[in-house]
Amino acid sequence: MASDAPGVSSGRGPGGCRDPGAMDDRRIREWERRTSVPLMTASMLFLAAYAVLVLDHDLSPDARDSWWTVLGVTWAVFGVDYLVRLALSPRRLRFVVTRWLDLLVLVLPLLRPLRVVQTYTRAQRSGHGGRLALEAQVMAYAGLTTLLLGFAGSLAVYHVEHGRTGANIRTYGDAVWYTCSTLTAVGYGDVFPVTARGRLIGVGLMVTGLGLLGSVVGTFSSWLVGRFREISEAERPPERD
Repeated sequence: MASDAPGVSSGRGPGGCRDPGAMDDRRIREWERRTSVPLMTASMLFLAAYAVLVLDHDLSPDARDSWWTVLGVTWAVFGVDYLVRLALSPRRLRFVVTRWLDLLVLVLPLLRPLRVVQTYTRAQRSGHGGRLALEAQVMAYAGLTTLLLGFAGSLAVYHVEHGRTGANIRTYGDAVWYTCSTLTAVGYGDVFPVTARGRLIGVGLMVTGLGLLGSVVGTFSSWLVGRFREISEAERPPERD
């Protein structure tokens, strides 16, 4: 009788019976693999539509309605994706709890760049790390996520702050400067939000900035230590018997 190849999950539980949970997990992974590119495209469309609505103050009513339609359709795509994966899961409560980030970005679509972290985690679990070293992948994913979140955050801050009474974030340039100083934990204090929603966005930028930029710096430091250790071991004279 042929046996399963070593190192490959057969989806069988104790006693040689098929594990329904493992089978459904494979179905979810297959769905995520097939929809990764369409969902990334939808995410970029959502961000582009939001940027146009926030930054272009001279849009005609018809054009504004069209961009709002793009926002609605792409958000509906995100919702369908979440519901399909929830339906494929045999343990739906566990899915909601363990995939809390998916639910968060469904409620707040501007946080969708955070799903890049999940993409990275799945790639590492599958063993397909690509040509780049692990450290380089971490820095690339975290750096890209920080840039996208910074762009989305600056749009959100500008959207809720400009034109408000007493606001000092009056232009998109002010919003970009505030977002950069907040993400990097510098916090000059020359510009700051005055609305409750703006301050809430600022708190989110602080938390995500510390985590993402901290991972980049920490990983780079780990990479440097590893390289110096390799050089030191290579230059060490061989031990004599």
